[in-house]
Amino acid sequence: MGTPEFAVPSLQSLVENKSNVVAVVTVPDKPAGRGQKQTSSPVKVYAESQGIPVLQPEKLKNPAFLEELKSYNADLQVVVAFRMLPEVVWNMPAKGTFNLHSSLLPQYRGAAPINWAVINGETETGVTTFFIEKDIDTGKIIFQDKEPISPDDNAGTLYERLMRKGADLVVKTVEAIAQGSYPQEPQDEPHDIKAAPKIFRETCEIDWNKPASDIHNFVRGLSPYPAAWTTLNAFSCKVFKTKMVDFEGNAQPGEYTTDNKTYLHFRTGDGWLAIEELQIEGKKRMAIGDFLRGYKL
Repeated sequence: MGTPEFAVPSLQSLVENKSNVVAVVTVPDKPAGRGQKQTSSPVKVYAESQGIPVLQPEKLKNPAFLEELKSYNADLQVVVAFRMLPEVVWNMPAKGTFNLHSSLLPQYRGAAPINWAVINGETETGVTTFFIEKDIDTGKIIFQDKEPISPDDNAGTLYERLMRKGADLVVKTVEAIAQGSYPQEPQDEPHDIKAAPKIFRETCEIDWNKPASDIHNFVRGLSPYPAAWTTLNAFSCKVFKTKMVDFEGNAQPGEYTTDNKTYLHFRTGDGWLAIEELQIEGKKRMAIGDFLRGYKL
């Protein structure tokens, strides 16, 4: 059960490992792009290339869908980047339903664990497989695998590594469950638990009153998607890459200085931050030098 690109390597790894994948559940096709053509999810595209039956329910409690799902008589359900399941679905297989989550649970429960780990300046994260229970991301942990976060990482580079690492962990988990020998560790509840709520456009606006290091991590954690943004000369401007710089100048947080050739520096709560890559609304993403050659500020 999965939808986006992140879920495809897990499915592919199971297929290549000769697991008996009897069916795939994904979202219905949706119109996308300028022509608004009906577009299949990446998981559906791969499943169909392998001749695997695909179920695309509008509603997961639909009796017809539940009957069809039950007819496959699956021993185990594997969930990677899908929506919340009702109990009637996750409780169906004899061996249960497990989920792959891209954090080291119980930290970063929620919809955007990769983004928030980078935003918060973490130096380590990972992937977790756990059995689904009623409360989201709280079930018993099966396996975890750690992954370092480098200062140069953004959400996109970390996403790519966790996608591959997660696929390996999914195969390991399926094999262990098939053999009947696997851990089930209850999640503890640390006092300093950090959440990973869904990110909205208003979440992504840069607060220039914050310290430069916090804003730098904020930009990294939202790059390349959905991207941090600010207002630049009345334009909405996405910011993809920044660098902390030593710079002398008097300005209020949110004000900027530029030579209109090579640099654009914004004043933060405690210093200056250089914008290295940005995108003005309606235009393409550009390095700062290319941008300044076309836009005089």
